[in-house]
This record gives sequence, structure tokens and C-alpha cells, in this order.
Amino acid sequence: MQTAKIFITGRSQAVRLPQAFQFDTSEVIIQHLGNGVLLMPKNNNWQSLREAVAEFEPDFVLERGEQA
Repeated sequence: MQTAKIFITGRSQAVRLPQAFQFDTSEVIIQHLGNGVLLMPKNNNWQSLREAVAEFEPDFVLERGEQA
């Protein structure tokens, strides 16, 4: 598993992505996914989402807190 560096630029937090994970677009959609973050190209987010979900292991379970 590769890692990325997080840094502060101005008043924002940024992530320096390794070359293998860089996007070929200038904008991405950002979404919380559990305690993580999912980035998808803005121009074709549904296809990107399908591809991202396909990367999860078949037995992946997202733990959720109890609902009141």
C-alpha cells in the first residue's frame, strides 16, 4: 500500500499524490467514505465510482455506529 504526504497550503489541507495516483483533470469530486475520503474525476464521476467500488475486497465491511 502506498502512502501520500499531507501538508498545509494557506488555510487548506492538501495531499501530495504519488505519480501513479495523479488525475488527468483539474477538478475532482470529494466525498467522505467512512473515516476516509474518496476523490473522483469531476468529468465522469459515475464511471470512476464504479471502478473505485470494484477495487474493494469482496468481504469488505464498513463499520457504522449505532443509530439512535
